[in-house]
Formats: sequence, C-alpha cells, structure tokens
Amino acid sequence: MYCMLIVLFALLSACCERATEVSTPGSPVDYVNPYMGNISHILVPTYPTVHLPYGMLRVYPERGDYTSDVVRGLPVIVTSHRGSSAFNLSPVSGTQDLAPVSRYTYDQEEITPYSYKVFLDEPQVNVHFAPSHRSGVYELTFEKADEPHRLILNTRNGGISITGKGVTGYQRISGMKGGAMNVYVFFETKEKPLSAGVLSDGKLSPELKNAEGRNRAVVLDFGTEKTIHLRYGVSFIDEKQAESNLRSEINTYDYREIARTGRDLWNETLGKIRVTGGTDDEKSVFYTSLYRTCERMINISEDGRYYDAFAGGKVREDGGMSFYTDDWIWDTYRAVHPLRTLIEPERELDMIRSYIRMAQASSEGWMPTFPEVTGDSHRMNGNHAVAVVWDAYSKGLRGFDLNEAYRACKKAITESTLIPWVRAEAGVLDEFYREKGYFPALKPGETETVKEVHSFEKRQPVAVTTGTSFDHWCLSQIAKELGLEDDYRYFLRTSYNYRNLYNEATGFLHPKDWDGNFIEPFDYRFSGGAGLRDYYDENNGWTYRWDVPHNPADLIRLMGSAEKFVQNLNNTFREPMGMGKSEFYHKIPDQTGNIGQFTMANEPSMHIPYLYNYAGQPWMTQKRIRQLLGMWFRNDPMGVPGDEDGGGLSAFAVFSAMGFYPVTPGMPIYNIGSPLFPEISIDLGNGKRFEVEATGCSRENKYVQSATLNGKPWNKPWFDHDDIKDGGKLALTMGNRPNYAWGSRAEDAPPSAERMD
Repeated sequence: MYCMLIVLFALLSACCERATEVSTPGSPVDYVNPYMGNISHILVPTYPTVHLPYGMLRVYPERGDYTSDVVRGLPVIVTSHRGSSAFNLSPVSGTQDLAPVSRYTYDQEEITPYSYKVFLDEPQVNVHFAPSHRSGVYELTFEKADEPHRLILNTRNGGISITGKGVTGYQRISGMKGGAMNVYVFFETKEKPLSAGVLSDGKLSPELKNAEGRNRAVVLDFGTEKTIHLRYGVSFIDEKQAESNLRSEINTYDYREIARTGRDLWNETLGKIRVTGGTDDEKSVFYTSLYRTCERMINISEDGRYYDAFAGGKVREDGGMSFYTDDWIWDTYRAVHPLRTLIEPERELDMIRSYIRMAQASSEGWMPTFPEVTGDSHRMNGNHAVAVVWDAYSKGLRGFDLNEAYRACKKAITESTLIPWVRAEAGVLDEFYREKGYFPALKPGETETVKEVHSFEKRQPVAVTTGTSFDHWCLSQIAKELGLEDDYRYFLRTSYNYRNLYNEATGFLHPKDWDGNFIEPFDYRFSGGAGLRDYYDENNGWTYRWDVPHNPADLIRLMGSAEKFVQNLNNTFREPMGMGKSEFYHKIPDQTGNIGQFTMANEPSMHIPYLYNYAGQPWMTQKRIRQLLGMWFRNDPMGVPGDEDGGGLSAFAVFSAMGFYPVTPGMPIYNIGSPLFPEISIDLGNGKRFEVEATGCSRENKYVQSATLNGKPWNKPWFDHDDIKDGGKLALTMGNRPNYAWGSRAEDAPPSAERMD
C-alpha cells in the first residue's frame, strides 16, 4: 500500500486533495515529490520534510525508515537534519493505552513541502498539518465520535507544564560533539479541554500541572469533541518567545490558510527557476532537488534575537541581519552555496555574515566547519567555509567584511588541527604538513601514536592533503584581493601540495609515510580499511585522483597530456568494481551510484564528469551528465543515489539539469554540460534573468552543436559569472551526435589556478 501511495502521489500530485483550496496546474511546488529518495541504497536517505524555505520549524513523520507502516506519534520540530522530533503529539481515542508516545499504523499519507496529511489507524484520526517559520497548526478529526478523545503532549527529556493559556515545555537536545541546549514550545487549542493532567511513569495525575524528566507528558481530555485544533510556537530562546513566535505568525486555527501561505512562498522560491519542456518526471526531479536545497541553512532569528551556541548559549541581538545555522559545509560548499549565490544572493550574504559571527563568538576565532543549532560539530575534513566566502565574493557579493572573514578562515585552517573530526589546536601531524606538504599515512599494521586521531575516522591523509590544498588556494585568492602579497604567494604555493602525493608511475594520488615513501602494496580501489579512511575518506583512490577542483590544468600536466587525462577519466567510468556488490558496499558504503569506479552518491565526485571540458572533449561531459541524470536521479523512492547531506547531490542535479555547473567554487566560471530542458529561465533578482535555450533538446539530442552567449557566437565549454550577472542568454543548438569541433581547442578550455612554476 505504501508503494502504491508513493506512485499515486508522484502521478497525481497536481490533482490530489491538498491542504489548500485550489492549485494551479504546473506550479513549481506541484512537481515536488518529498518521497523521492526516501529509500536509501545503503546509507541515510532523504526525508520528506515539511517546512517553509530555510524555516526553523521542520517536521517529517517519525518512523524507523520509509518502508515502515508504523509512525511514532506526530512530529513537532526537528532541530537538526536527520534528528528525531523534539516533543511529540499523540492523539488517543477511547480506551487506548496512555503512553508518552503512541505507535500507529497509518494510511492515506500525503506530504507536500507545505503540508502533511495522514490517517492514523488505531485511534481512527484524520490528521492535517501546516507549518509557518517558527510555528505550526494541527487539525485532528476523530472518526470514533462517541468515545473520549485525548491529546498527549510529550517532552522526551525536559519539562512540560499546564498553564492558564495552554501547555508550555522544553526539551534538552544534544549536538554530535557534546553541545547541548533547550528547545521550547508553547501549545494552545481552540477547543477547551474538559480536564488535564500530567503523565509520569505511566500514571496520569490530574492534580499535577507540571513534570520534569524523561518522557514526561501532559494529557488533555476533550470528551467526545470530534475535531480538535491545535497550534504552537517553538523557540530556542525561552517559552515566552515560543508563544511570541506563534502570535506573530499565526492568528488562525485553519490549517488551510497556513498551507496556502506556505504554498505561495514555495512557489515564489522554486519559481526563481522556471523550466519549460521535458517530461513531468524530469520536472519532478528538478523541483524536488531544488526544494531539498532549501532545508538548510535555517534562519533562527526570533524577533530580532537569536540563541548563539557558538558563544556558550548567549541570546544575542541580530542587528537586523538574520542569523543562519545548520550547515554541513563539506557537503554544501561545492554546489549548494554557489546555487544560492546565483538565485538568492541576499540570503547567501546573511549566511556568510552568520559564519563570521560564529567565528567571532568562538573562543578560538575559527570559522566553523559543520555549524549546527548546538554549535560547531567539526565533522569530516577541511575547513571549506573559506570556499563559500571566496566564491560569493568572486561573483560580486558584497556587504560583509572580507578582512574579518579572511582572518577567521586563515586561523581555522592554520591554527586548528587538520585531523578529521577533531576540533583542537594544531599538533605534530600539522607541523609535519607545514614542513613536508602532505599529511603522513601509517603503513599497514602500524599502530597509531597520535592520540588525537579519531579511532574510527583515522587520518584520511590523501583527503586531508587535497582538501587543504584547495582551502589554501581559496586563501591565496582572498589574500591577493586584500593586497597581502606574502600570504598570496605562500598559499598559492601550498595549494599545489597535492603534487607531493602524485605517483608518476600510476597517475594516482598515493599516500606516503613519514619518510616520504609511497605506501606499498596498494590497491586504489580497496586499500584503507572501513570507508578507506586510513588513506582517503568515504571514497577510494579513483575518486580522490580528481580531487583538485582548483587546478585541472595541472592534473593534465602531471598526467602528461590531455589525451592521457581523458583516458584516465574514461577508465574511472569503466574500471570494474573488483568484487561483488555486497563486499564492495560493505567496505565502502558511501560509494554507491556506481558507473565503474565513479560514484554519483558522494560529493567529491560531482565535478568529475565536467573535467572532460578541460581536456578538449566537452562532448564526453555532455554524454556523462545525461547518463548520470537519467540513471541516478529519478522520480521514485530510490531516486537519489546515496547519502544526501543537506542538498549537496540535489544541487548537482539542479545545476546539471540547467546545463552548467560550478566545478571550482571560488573561480567565477561555470562549465557547460547538457541541459535537460529546452528552456530554462533563472531569476537573478532586481529584474535580471539568465536564460538557457537548448533548441532541439531531447533524450537523444544531448550534444551541443553550436552556441551563442548574449547573441555572440560562443565556442567555449564554459562562461564567466560576469557574462550573466546582469542577465543574458546562452543559446545552444542540440543534436544526437557530438560536434567534435565545438569547444575542443586548447585555448577554449576553462581556466585553472595560476601557474606556480
């Protein structure tokens, strides 16, 4: 039944009963399928999140996975991506047992970005929900009309109280790296309950009005009232602010009204990019992917204030600039932030300002790596906020202090340790990196002697070296802009550190030990333990061979020629997995979405198919992009190839479907691929639009025959941000066979980093 519902949702989304009155056929939000990718190939899948764009209040059904037919109550707020709901709402009918959180089988579920509808089988309750930015509305209709109807409002770890106005509560939430804080709620109902009490340790105490601890709950008894309307506000500041957030956003109990407002906002947001032509499934993939890029970062400003976990939990004034957090930068700097810089520059500006505030609030003054509501969790490797900053600045975004951003980025990259998943000052491994220009690897069987190294994540020395090389290139460009000549020359030189791991005999980036010897014996597919973290990170040597996004031209030089570079690219897509799928994915579970050794499922691979443009074979980029979009991004429950971290893979799909992609964040150019749609219109703001017209575009006609940019003949497989910043048009003529002459001259290749030698 669940799969049938998904299919019905995908095919009939424009005409199914919605949480609104009437929908306009073909509106962007009607193509969004929140169920796309909910069933993962291996790792954590996508979630059918209900929220307003970048809104603090996010919910999704709480169940073990998205094949399950059991939900655990109704959600109130998800405080971090992939987290469980803080608080819980459970409707109870008749003699159903009272429990802090009830389990229900369900049917008739329908989710849109702005509404949630479901039928709960056991209490026989129809549920409708709609969110605002920091508040939401539930309407619960009981079909068992003659039985008592109750609502259980739960906090899983905190306190909850009955007041004269409604129910208030807080829940303690913890971050991945130990940060903890409270989330607050204020509930009120349209219908007055006949009685109320506190559920504690399985017992209902009507005389109690508050309780603290784990799984404490308030029970509201409404007698035989058929329909119960509930609305609530949430806050990271306090319970009073939660009520204020509700009052400022919602003055009705009509979920339809709130859903209409949400629907309009989603259409406005998604409508910044309009696509014409293509199939309905292709439009669903496109607009669903665009919707997923709007779940994070979230705006946590509340009436001009925000909870600052980076300053030890102080409540600060926002000064009229919204404060954003919850961003996994390792995943989002590559395409999510560049997409936002293109279509929502003012919002991106507030996010960069928020980064700077986070750094200023921290005791070390470091830019964050994985800023969350609870603080910087410092995951993965590298410090890629510098790429977000420089990419935005290089594309003309102003209004933030570049000097202050540079200071915070430089401190984070040079003063903190490069050890993955560790927030600490630099140590012996970092000193080695500064002296030798690479992160040292352990030999097989060698015992780790550096106590700071994470026991599971390991050193990841090749990934650390390549990621830091890119970060240093970004630092060099900012230093150049600021006139810091010594810094510019130093960081430009160290941006070539990946060369220190290049193995001329094999053409791969190969880990070295302390003495400068390549680790041997070595298999670029499988050496490195779980997730290959002893040497790489979540991906194997075939992926990290190309992890030099700032300097493809230098990779061509290292490999000897453009022809050898292309041969190595082709081999990446053609090299067999080397073992059975069950063994392969047990060893490298993040490396799904395979075509040969290429993985579509992980962010370090996303630029690889565009690298043909640098070697004079743009038709191969066009072929690969269409292959990847058609094979791995589909309008079905398994339609996302892997671990979707806050919009990273989705942004790849959005850009690639539009026909261009930012291979090098911080270099203001876009590589041309193969658009999925005959017409794409992008709202750049201030009345400016950039259009991509692909005449003759179809499933077969994927190859560029000729092009004009802003009315002039264009023979380059790339264009500059300056070419489109004031609006413009890229016109492509498409055909079913490659034009080997278009974009193939060496002088037409996209630019790379400055030559060091």
